[in-house]
Amino acid sequence: MSAPHRFDRGHTDDLMSFLAASPTPYHAVANAAERLEKAGFRQVSETDAWDGTSGGKYVLRGGAIIAWYVPESAAPHTPYRIVGAHTDSPNLRVKPLPDAGAHGWRQVAVEIYGGPLMNSWLDRDLGLAGRLTLRDGSTRLVNVDRPLLRVPQLAIHLDRAVSSDGLKLDKQRHLQPVWGLGDHVRDGDLIAFLEEELGLGAGEVTGWDLMTHSVEAPAYLGRDKELLAGPRMDNLLSVHAGVAALTAVSSRELPYIPVLAAFDHEENGSQSDTGADGPLLGGVLERSVFARGGSYEDRARAFAGTVCLSSDTGHAVHPNYAERHDPTHHPRVNGGPILKVNVNNRYATDGSGRAVWAAACERAGVPFQSFVSNNSMPCGTTIGPITAARHGIKTVDIGVAILSMHSVRELCGADDPHLLANALVAFLEG
Repeated sequence: MSAPHRFDRGHTDDLMSFLAASPTPYHAVANAAERLEKAGFRQVSETDAWDGTSGGKYVLRGGAIIAWYVPESAAPHTPYRIVGAHTDSPNLRVKPLPDAGAHGWRQVAVEIYGGPLMNSWLDRDLGLAGRLTLRDGSTRLVNVDRPLLRVPQLAIHLDRAVSSDGLKLDKQRHLQPVWGLGDHVRDGDLIAFLEEELGLGAGEVTGWDLMTHSVEAPAYLGRDKELLAGPRMDNLLSVHAGVAALTAVSSRELPYIPVLAAFDHEENGSQSDTGADGPLLGGVLERSVFARGGSYEDRARAFAGTVCLSSDTGHAVHPNYAERHDPTHHPRVNGGPILKVNVNNRYATDGSGRAVWAAACERAGVPFQSFVSNNSMPCGTTIGPITAARHGIKTVDIGVAILSMHSVRELCGADDPHLLANALVAFLEG
């Protein structure tokens, strides 16, 4: 008998709040940590000695979070069930010398992060958010969540060929946002503005990791509100579902240790101390084994029995571009989460992994779909193959099908987020 859904449309309502409150990876992990704390988890520092007590714990590092729940019955060799995701999204990020301008316009110098649909950033009201590092070494989050910047598009009268030849954007020249008027560039102006926003003294900020975001709120869309439009679904939709699933199972005795691993820097290759290709996840899992009195042999046994679901958004069939999809694999929104397969290991799924995913969906009463790329087009990738190769653990690539991936505003089915969360609960329960 299949289990009843644990989450419903209320989960999607909550996702909208999470998206709006998480304009950067730093805000996303802070919001995830707050939800974990309310569920009884406690933060552990990487610089402290860890104990082997049961219960929920988490580690924060920059824009990444690893959280896990140790049941009282867990042995040092107990395997893990991991939900993997990433916290970053393509956007425009502020350069080290941010103050720029020309011809009476004050601008902010930005660099392109990841692979955004650049045209989607034009003529949007943008806010500014991120992490500030202070002179004493501490950090503060900042979020100017109101219209502050804008990347103005060139009028059609000055680019008559745009309708016939398409929009062509130079990443250096055409994507620098304006945020005011002034004939002279004043060094330090943007950072001084942010210091004032936070009530800090002049010169207190000595480092920054800042990025732009659309201030338009997530919203239901369509005649029957069966669609959801919003920012950063790739991949905060999976982060949110992972937090919800982990907290839902955290009071139970389980045959596995459930884990959420939400990494930064997936959109530019995952090679960082907070990325999936770094040592963060392996270090946390190993320390958990050793803290419970385990040996290297216990660590090897635990990893050998571990399964990771790499949860990331995928491509729903596009009604205007159906020929770009595989002709026999057309995932639809609100059709349930997708299983991603690529025989060239751009995704980590194999037949045995498919069986694990199918069993979880069956227990949850959740339908799922399959995705493969059109053979004539290159396939994207995820943290899945990286996780499998780096840690030697079985990994399965899954996610929610969306449209407008990497746009400033993406589109999914309003039921798919809670269907994903229900399937993740069943997976973590084993």
